[in-house]
Amino acid sequence: MFENYIDELKEQIVSSTCELIKIPSVNAESDNPSMPFGKDCSRALEYVLDLANNLGFKTKNIDGYCGYVEFGEGEELMGIIGHLDVVPEGENWTYPPFSATIANGNIYGRGSIDDKGPVIASLYAMKAVMDNCKIKKRVRLILGLNEERDWKCIEYYKNHEEIPNFGFSPDADFPCIYAEKSLLNVHLKSNYETNDRIKIVSIDYSNNAMNVVPKFCSIKLNIDNDINIDECINNLRKITENHNFNITVRKETDNCIILNSFGISAHSAHPDLGVNAISNIIISLDELLEMYNINIELLSMFRRYIHTQYNGDDLNINYPDESGKLTLNVARFFLENNTLGISMNLRIPVHTSIDTIKNNFNNVFEKTSIIVDFDGEKNSLYIPKDNDLVTTLCSIFNEVTGKNEEPITIGGATYARAFPNCVSFGANMPGDEDMCHKVDEFISIDNLILATKIYSTAIYNLCS
Repeated sequence: MFENYIDELKEQIVSSTCELIKIPSVNAESDNPSMPFGKDCSRALEYVLDLANNLGFKTKNIDGYCGYVEFGEGEELMGIIGHLDVVPEGENWTYPPFSATIANGNIYGRGSIDDKGPVIASLYAMKAVMDNCKIKKRVRLILGLNEERDWKCIEYYKNHEEIPNFGFSPDADFPCIYAEKSLLNVHLKSNYETNDRIKIVSIDYSNNAMNVVPKFCSIKLNIDNDINIDECINNLRKITENHNFNITVRKETDNCIILNSFGISAHSAHPDLGVNAISNIIISLDELLEMYNINIELLSMFRRYIHTQYNGDDLNINYPDESGKLTLNVARFFLENNTLGISMNLRIPVHTSIDTIKNNFNNVFEKTSIIVDFDGEKNSLYIPKDNDLVTTLCSIFNEVTGKNEEPITIGGATYARAFPNCVSFGANMPGDEDMCHKVDEFISIDNLILATKIYSTAIYNLCS
């Protein structure tokens, strides 16, 4: 119904997506009450609201925390919930991460698939329906600015605005997501005041986000004079070679060694798609310390229970179900004010309670000097596969694409879990590599336009 109309808008859709990607909307601390997540997130919101105004929609900026775009009439409200903030760009991109470079039929840039391209696709899908049909419900595109961190934006929305009766979030995969794992951050900390012959002086994890597999970590070590530093370096190199870790070791001074660990970034919901630079460097360091009869309890417990390819078995916290196994991403390794710490992001199967995971962590570490803290809790989303919303959206995807896909589960967390009767719906296509949070993130232009057609059909079918 909308294919020709959307094809005519293709150039405009691509241009709008590129302009939005060019805004480096990484969350930032701000003292400005009208820009709680920083100037660039505010710029991204204003760009979309101005664009929507020009397209003929009703818009609202909700005190700088979030905003919405709306059309239609009726008592019922359908929500489309997306976000405009992005994770940090990372390094070693083929094209500058905020250049929105078009190449190979793709738009490259941070946020292209997560979640700026899908947001623009949703906006123009609303435009297609508004200009060509009359519907019986209101449709509201809700625009968050703090999804990659704390969800403060969506909590602010829920406290101040109307809650949708149903809807979807264009922030995951097609054909439709019926279950999302719960989330939990675990922080292990211990006091670090030592006169050990090998001492950690500083750690640099490049301020890695909790939901990103870290691609870099660096440690500076001080080596006492009674240890042959060249021998120590050789031992480190043997350790890293045995594990096939990409870690460089160099002598900075007669008493100082620098280790640089290199990994591959990925979304923490799929840690197996990345290589964890922090896990690798912790394992290497602990093996070195063991050779010199030095024990740092935090590191030895990490190597004993968590490893580099963690699956939850040793901590007795792996309870696989239809949503898959528990996954764990070691996101941060830090030394601050004589406190040594490791922070991890867990994705927990939908039928396992967060309290069960907490209890098992506490039981393992209760007889140690290690302090265990938790934050970042988000409960799972689970809607049965035969629910009307799930079956309708899945059928719409198959109808538009000519495919025969079944609804799926994910480890990621989307805004769908923030509202009742809401699921994730696109925009990553089945079988495509998930570029979310990765270097050289991109969205295919063909898929961007296809997603717009799918969303327009969904809006019409659900609201007419």
